[in-house]
Amino acid sequence: MAQKRDYYEILGVTKSSSEDEIKKAYRKLAIKYHPDKNPDNPEAEDKFKEAAEAYEVLSDPNKKARYDQYGHAGMGGGYSGPQNAEDIFSQFGDIFGEGSPFGSFFGGGFGGGGGQRQRVRKGSDLRIKLKLDLQEVANGVEKKIKVKRHVSCNACGGNGSKNGTSLRTCPTCNGQGQVRRVQQTMLGQMVTASTCPTCNGEGKIIDSKCDVCMGEGRTLAEEVISIKIPAGVAEGMQLSMSGKGNVPPRGGVAGDLLIVVEEEENEDLKRDGNNVVHELYVNFVDAALGTSVEVPTIEGRAKITLEAGTQSGKILRMKGKGIPHLNSYGKGDQLIYVNVWTPRVLSSEEKGILERLRNSPNFQPRPTKNDKSFFEKMKDFFN
Repeated sequence: MAQKRDYYEILGVTKSSSEDEIKKAYRKLAIKYHPDKNPDNPEAEDKFKEAAEAYEVLSDPNKKARYDQYGHAGMGGGYSGPQNAEDIFSQFGDIFGEGSPFGSFFGGGFGGGGGQRQRVRKGSDLRIKLKLDLQEVANGVEKKIKVKRHVSCNACGGNGSKNGTSLRTCPTCNGQGQVRRVQQTMLGQMVTASTCPTCNGEGKIIDSKCDVCMGEGRTLAEEVISIKIPAGVAEGMQLSMSGKGNVPPRGGVAGDLLIVVEEEENEDLKRDGNNVVHELYVNFVDAALGTSVEVPTIEGRAKITLEAGTQSGKILRMKGKGIPHLNSYGKGDQLIYVNVWTPRVLSSEEKGILERLRNSPNFQPRPTKNDKSFFEKMKDFFN
């Protein structure tokens, strides 16, 4: 599969570009590559869809923020929005409306059909929280989740009428969903448009409501949805699944399912960016003489060696044992903070042994240049 192009590159804008600049850039590409202007040209059609995909993300503040932080991986496993010219216009056609220099080109519909096109309504989004443990965050996982959402009514096919019978064209707006009023002013005629009060902008009227959904055209159902979580996600990250939200009343495009990641706390390992940290406590004898110890890692337990004379505060690094980078290759590391345990309670015999060692020359602190301070150690690891 070919690697997706950068959305900013597709539209020819930058992260600092304004909403208006992004809109103008998309508008320009949509005109250039529109299928009606490029008949039987698959390459132009692909570029048209590509521009629509980029605009869908960069025009939405939440999606743009996720994309800026996580790239394509933050879009929740791929794009599943409008796939043809008609659907793309239905979703983004408002930026080519009246008063726009492109209005005459898009206003007549696609394929020379003529007439005013009704904007397809979009249902509301659903938001859920998904808890992941450290292993799932590090390795990625496919989760099956139960979601209650509004779906199209099976009894009426989603149009809200009894047995799915045909709807009647609204006599007030003649199916346009809007009523226009012409007023004479000092400057000439002024045309205003407002939502039709009879059909509430739908252009159709139900004569007999569906017995199942009571004219709503949708019912509440529980659905099991499978979602692939990429490795390297982080607390608070929001993934999106297009078309898995609520269906609007009486037809339209379903909203999105937004999945907010929550990380479960791990008793042994703490996450620090793409690194994981383990606090290792060792007794004085093991630190002085050296030893081998087992430590927990994301992949299981691993054995490490403590050199003789290990000081409290020493940081050991296990390369590549951390969290994968979400939008690039490589992994973080596992850092092991060594803490030499000082006993709080001693027996008389233990006290006697230590008293005899108290003034021993090798027990006197003599830090050298190689014994860095805590702040110097942290600076070495994170700079």
